[in-house]
Amino acid sequence: MKPLVSIVMGSASDMPVMSAAAKFLNDMQIPFEINALSAHRVPEMVVDFAKKLHARGVKVVIAGAGGAAHLPGIIAALTPAPVIGVPVKSSNSMDGWDSVLSILQMPSGIPVATVALDGAYNAGILAAQILAAGDAALFKKIQQFKHDLSKKIAKANDELQKVAFEYKV
Repeated sequence: MKPLVSIVMGSASDMPVMSAAAKFLNDMQIPFEINALSAHRVPEMVVDFAKKLHARGVKVVIAGAGGAAHLPGIIAALTPAPVIGVPVKSSNSMDGWDSVLSILQMPSGIPVATVALDGAYNAGILAAQILAAGDAALFKKIQQFKHDLSKKIAKANDELQKVAFEYKV
């Protein structure tokens, strides 16, 4: 089985955040791989990795990074595959804003779809939605996932009706 999605992070310490993407892809039965690559510590490895992604059949990249967060942008510059950036609030981060802005503010021609700070779960969903555009069976799974989300809200509203306050109407 070859990976359709590549989950990449700046270091293994990002795994607690990035595991949410892996869990969603796993639940959707989408083959993926996980690697740690640092744009600053091993730039040659990142270049080699990114240039070979498409040839290996990878369709979407989820790249998480903290601090200066150059990893998603470097990968996006070197592959035709869509890249989803996950800003990670790291130990050297300025409340995560440095990571958010580093990933979000890409130059024209090198887009990186950016999710919320520590938003790897949404990155997994977005990767699945991108793949579902050309996969009818996966599209149905995504439709079911969205339907299940609406059922959670309906249940929450039912529970809220039971909450009592003197002036609640």
